[in-house]
Amino acid sequence: MALSRDELVRYARHLALRDVGIEGQERLRDSRILLVGAGGLGSPAALYLAAAGVGTLGVVDADRVDATNLQRQIAHGTADLGRLKVESAAERIGDLNPHVQVVEHPVRIDRTNALDLVKGYDLVIDGSDNFPTRYLVNDACVFTGVPFVYGAILRWDGQVSLFATPDGPCYRCLFREPPPPGLVPSCSDAGVFGVLPGVIGSMQALEALKWVLRTGDSLAGRLLLFDALESRWREIEVPRAPDCPVCGEHPTITELVDYDFFCGVSADGRPLVGEGELPHEIEAEELHRRLRSDAPPLIVDVRERWEWDAGNLATEGALHLPLAAIGDAPEALPRDRPLVLVCSVGARSAGAAGHLRSAGFSEVAHLRGGLAEWTREIDPQLTVL
Repeated sequence: MALSRDELVRYARHLALRDVGIEGQERLRDSRILLVGAGGLGSPAALYLAAAGVGTLGVVDADRVDATNLQRQIAHGTADLGRLKVESAAERIGDLNPHVQVVEHPVRIDRTNALDLVKGYDLVIDGSDNFPTRYLVNDACVFTGVPFVYGAILRWDGQVSLFATPDGPCYRCLFREPPPPGLVPSCSDAGVFGVLPGVIGSMQALEALKWVLRTGDSLAGRLLLFDALESRWREIEVPRAPDCPVCGEHPTITELVDYDFFCGVSADGRPLVGEGELPHEIEAEELHRRLRSDAPPLIVDVRERWEWDAGNLATEGALHLPLAAIGDAPEALPRDRPLVLVCSVGARSAGAAGHLRSAGFSEVAHLRGGLAEWTREIDPQLTVL
């Protein structure tokens, strides 16, 4: 369909651009973009995508508008307090541009619905604020072949990139595993400067529009870091990792997993352990001492097979049981012997320890700092990837 007279007037400044024009504007109108989150990042991204004329915007968010949101989440107003964010965002988008179709998804994206949500769109904008959702979005996009624009903010700092393009890296190429639970505070704990998500969210919209228009140089393979206090941008190259467990040459993760479990925290940032406590931790030297006692604990290595093959503690009697296997079959582990879970740096093992505690295992610890710490303190010859 040709652009209507109203659209020709509305998008006149786009039509004057050589890199957009009539053809580009029609491409925008025919595009479908999914926003995961209608908060600090999703708000400015949604408004600029709508103003630009993206034909269909899907909005995924199960939260309701809270007074603390209004300092930065500009898609919502005081009158929207208590409303579902997808509802208030849809109303704001409709007022801004009635030519845009908004598809409301008032749900939390998880492994049961992620693939179905993502595959109906041309591109995803990740406006989430937690690690389980970021890894979930990444894996779902890789599996469905849908690229996504990544954004993250905390205090005065922001990041933005484009992942899961046909030849580019994915999020796991950059961040193989999440940080240990509690290491990175949430925005509610550490704060975020209100204008910052406007900067990063607008950059996400820019990258999305360029991708749809097939113009300019994308951020695929590049991570932009923004320091709002210094008003400085830095750029880091992000190559595609041949050994990436999701998009690498020999992927070991081929389906969606339990991402709360993988990250050791729920989507609201709470550690997955009993009674709100962090998983018990054990230092490398203490583990080394206990392994030489009369009742040594069983070491359970939760890394992927290729990581285990590169270097492991088999000489210490370690058992290899990848993270997904622990989540699906904790009965495979003995309940009458102390367990010490290990991974590369302690993130996956912390989450796995919390999971086993909730499954009824009473004596479970994880190696603080992971096998990287073991190589520093005990065995520098051990290879840890």
